[in-house]
Amino acid sequence: MNVHLVDGTYELFRHYFVVPPAKDADGLEVGAVRGVLSSVLSLLDGGATHVAVATDHVIESFRNRMWQGYKTGEGIEPELLAQFHPLEDALALMGVVVLPMVEFEADDALASGAARAAADPRVTRVLICTPDKDLAQAVTGTRVVQLDRRAGVTRDEQGVREKFGVPPASIPDYLGLVGDTADGYPGLPGWGAKSAATVLARYAHLERVPARAEDWDVTVRGAKKLAATLAEYQELARLFRELATLRTDAPVFASVDELRWTGPRPDFFLLCARLDAGTIFKRTQALAERRG
Repeated sequence: MNVHLVDGTYELFRHYFVVPPAKDADGLEVGAVRGVLSSVLSLLDGGATHVAVATDHVIESFRNRMWQGYKTGEGIEPELLAQFHPLEDALALMGVVVLPMVEFEADDALASGAARAAADPRVTRVLICTPDKDLAQAVTGTRVVQLDRRAGVTRDEQGVREKFGVPPASIPDYLGLVGDTADGYPGLPGWGAKSAATVLARYAHLERVPARAEDWDVTVRGAKKLAATLAEYQELARLFRELATLRTDAPVFASVDELRWTGPRPDFFLLCARLDAGTIFKRTQALAERRG
């Protein structure tokens, strides 16, 4: 079997900015919720059988205690933020397993779910459905892969190397050097994608990088300055790496059997009526009937 793990937070943001606004029966904005439901339904209609959607039930996590500038819900448009919890409820009524994170983040749930699913010998492949570069670290060979559904790109371990210049295991170190503006930490001064990839392709992890540029086995422009910067901000780089390291012990599911989609719950009809989503209801019912 294949297991599909979907980044619900990414999907919600994406649909909020690309689909037309829509109101429910109470006058609340639900366009993004409808968009995500349709997207997950398309995944199921395309043959996915075991699916879970990870969400940020709250925006902050344990990482906010580690770094003051880490991302929060500040600045998120109210009509988008208000759709986070309704999305979880709607997916559950569709019959899809939801992994809502509070202390952890949706990315941690995806990494944890991938590790749990990959440990099951019945699983042929785990597809982590998100373009988020953080999740590249969870890729393993050709069995645990990253799927960017919007771009139609599937990235296995070799694909991660080709995109970032480093293997999955070095992605946290890579982000520790270059930073991640989306998550709110800047990386080290002077370090960019090319220099970080060149150095880490040779040394893999921050601790293995020689302190003196003269001892590097790779040629990097401005190596002496980069080495000096790494020496000066070593602790900060390690902190950023820790921020980038996804947890694999987040509360997810006990068995992949829980992820098998067997159709919507009875109240899904009422939900779709409230969302004015009759087409989604009909498509879901038809798929459930085909699956038996």
